[in-house]
Order: sequence, then structure tokens, then C-alpha cells
Amino acid sequence: MIELKNITKEYISKENRIVGVDNVSLTIKEGEIFGIVGYSGAGKSTLLRCINILERPTSGVVKVDGVELLQLSSKQLRKVRQSIGMIFQGFYLVASKTVYENVAFALKAAGVEQTIRKKRVEELLTLVGLEDRMHQYPAQLSGGQKQRVSIARALANNPKVLLCDEATSALDPNTTKSILALLKKINKELGITIVIITHEMEVVKEICHRCAVMQEGRVVEEGPTYDIFSNPVDPLTKKFIETVLSFELPSKLIEKLQGKLVKLQFRGDLAAEAIVSDMLQTFTVKGNILHGKVEYIQDTPLGIFIMELLGEEEEVERAIDYLRERVSIVEVVENG
Repeated sequence: MIELKNITKEYISKENRIVGVDNVSLTIKEGEIFGIVGYSGAGKSTLLRCINILERPTSGVVKVDGVELLQLSSKQLRKVRQSIGMIFQGFYLVASKTVYENVAFALKAAGVEQTIRKKRVEELLTLVGLEDRMHQYPAQLSGGQKQRVSIARALANNPKVLLCDEATSALDPNTTKSILALLKKINKELGITIVIITHEMEVVKEICHRCAVMQEGRVVEEGPTYDIFSNPVDPLTKKFIETVLSFELPSKLIEKLQGKLVKLQFRGDLAAEAIVSDMLQTFTVKGNILHGKVEYIQDTPLGIFIMELLGEEEEVERAIDYLRERVSIVEVVENG
């Protein structure tokens, strides 16, 4: 659906040259939700704006639904952009227009006749759960409601692609969850390909099928979201994952440990198996579970457990070897 080849975006002034995006290539499949994550200044928003040529790349190839956008005339590009919806962190609603008028504006600009516009706007506001707010103004809405209007407007012309630039960054956690649920619904029911820019790994975990991590204009890691979470490779990716899956045991607790502190990671179906229970029955060791958590990423469980193993050193080592044969990742974190 979206193919980016060797995209570079440079900003050149008399004094210096800044590279916003540095030779990035990505393929985003039709019907998937793809996340691009990175800290501020990583180049992720610039890359997103290159997809619909709001930012024209210095070099590279941009294809959307098989069409090479950089080869189009201005008129042709305007036409293609109708199939690429976009929502922003700041909503960008017209304060003097009602909810209905804000959504209808996108249809009017595309030349859709009034009778069809009315039906389409009503359908869209029902889809985003704002059918009872159509005659209100943006100032009368909450942040989440404003973003729902923005989403309805972006969907007005039946786009094949929806680009989301930090769409939940200005929202509280509960509202963020409701907006992400709406985007998942849109993706599932309408089959729209969604690209999400974010600096929040929780958003990626919640909604994205695949993701890419950016740093200093480059993609440093890319893959299925589950694989990124369960086995991150790049140091930056590991840092992002820690914001969701990390934990810290109190130092006073660690000081009191007498055995070995072991971190276990269970991928997929292993998270539901009684491996730890079997180990404790097989070996003469005692296990003290200090932390346990199961996250669901694209409906697949990822379990992380921290436990202290107590017993004779040789027996503890045998128990750890037993776990290594059966658990995705086993790490001895600390000796008590």
C-alpha cells in the first residue's frame, strides 16, 4: 500500500544543512496499522508528511497504492490526497463552524453535492459517536470529542490511508484509550491502512501490527510489534520498551535476598503453561515470586516474572538450566 524508498529530507540554509530524514525505506502493507515511534526530533513527523508530500523529499520514491506521488502534477497530487486522510495532535478545527460544518467542509472542497454531503456527514458522526453533537461548536467539546471530529473529517472522502501525527499526545490516558479503540474499529470495519506517529510505546503496544523505531532521521529497528516488544535489539528500542514493561524492585528488598534473582520471559502460549510450578516440584529449591505481569500485544500474551530461587547452589543451577530449556528468556539479574 505504502512504499518509501531511500527517502531523504534535507533543510538547507546559508549557514548549515540539517537532515530531517536520512535514507529511510519502509513498506507498509494494505490494511495494517503501522507505528513509527521516536523521541522529539527523530524525524518521524517529517517522514509522515513525506507520505502525502506535505513535505517534499529531497530524494527518494514515495508510492501510495501503486502511484508514485513525486511524479504527479500539482493537480494530480491534490486528487490523490483525497484518498489520504490526516489527523493531528492539535485537531485544527474551524472554531466558527459547527461539528457538522467542520466535517462537511472536506466534502464541499472535494466537490460533493449537498444532498450527498448531508448523508455522509451524518454517517461519519455516527461512526465516531458524535451524532448528538453535530450542531455544537469546537469550544463546547472535550479534547477527545474534538479528535473524533478530526477523525470524521479525515474519513470524509473515503480515504484508503489514514495518517495520524501524534493524534493522542494531547489527551488524557482514558481518552487516549477510547481514541485508539476507535482507530482499531475504523481499521477493522473499513479496512483503512493507518500510520501512527507517536513517542508513546504504550500506543504502539495497544494498536499497531508492526512498527519502526527512529533516531536522528534513521530507522534503527523495524518489525512486528510483538517481536519488537519480546526481543528488542537496538539500545533505543530497549529503552522505549522499558517505559511499558519495566519495573524496579525496592533496594531494601534486594538487600534482603538470600538466593538468586531470576528474570523469566514467556512468549506466546508459554505464558499460560505451568513451567515454574513444574520446576519447583522437580528440584529441591524454593521460589519466591517478587513480580509478575502478562501483557497482551495483538492478543498474544507476553509474560515477565521475577523470582528469587533458594537452595543448594548446584540444585539452583540445575533449576535455572531447566528453565532455560523451556522459557523464552532466562536472565540471572542479581545474586542475593
